[in-house]
Amino acid sequence: MNPTALIADDEPLLRERLRLHLARLWPELVVVAEARNGREAVELFEAHAPRIVFLDVHMPGLSGIEAARAVSRRAHVVFVTAHERYAVQAFAQGAVDYLVKPFDEMRLADTVARLRERLAQPAPSAADAGALDAVLDRLAAELARRGPTGAPAPPHLQWIRASVGASVRLIPVEQVIYLRADEKYTLVVWEGGEALIRRTIRELAEELDSERFAQIHRSVIVNLHRVAQVQRGLNETAEVHLKGRAEVLPVSRSFVHVFRQM
Repeated sequence: MNPTALIADDEPLLRERLRLHLARLWPELVVVAEARNGREAVELFEAHAPRIVFLDVHMPGLSGIEAARAVSRRAHVVFVTAHERYAVQAFAQGAVDYLVKPFDEMRLADTVARLRERLAQPAPSAADAGALDAVLDRLAAELARRGPTGAPAPPHLQWIRASVGASVRLIPVEQVIYLRADEKYTLVVWEGGEALIRRTIRELAEELDSERFAQIHRSVIVNLHRVAQVQRGLNETAEVHLKGRAEVLPVSRSFVHVFRQM
């Protein structure tokens, strides 16, 4: 069977450029899917199970670092980044390869040669997986400290503004229990009740503190401090049981890795 790959980058022209260069350098490689963000990358990986994943480090929503944690032990990861500081020291161990934008065909040829060698193995080795975990931890810390331009990252969301009856309520995020997408709105469930807001789950996921909140389904974000237990289900799914509440929240296959890391 021909080797397969997934390309994830939020810039369509860069996805196309990488795909065209790969077609020239590695005609046998089949690009089975292209993703616009980290969440889509994880979903498409689960659907197609490619051997290789090219991930942009800094994508909206789920970053390339977080997406790599979900797929790294099942695929060979190559990071693509516009910021060399995220790459040089972090990848010195050689656990994964990287490309700095704008990359040239000669540099990509080196990456292709390394990937051909690694594909001779049935899967990433345990040593490679452990080294990659260390690299991802280092990169995640750097991304948390600085934004994509090197400036300090913006502060996390502290309040959610919601209309409750005829009044406007400012809900402290620490009181939020979970959020669920509801067509064009998002349902906010907090200690004081429920409210609908005109904001998407994707927008909220980008602004909430990832140490406190986790997306567990494409339509659900939960406050991890409100989780009583996680019960595993069939087909690598799970259910979240909340402290002092009867609701049970679904965890899809694309997000079950959140609880494997805890």
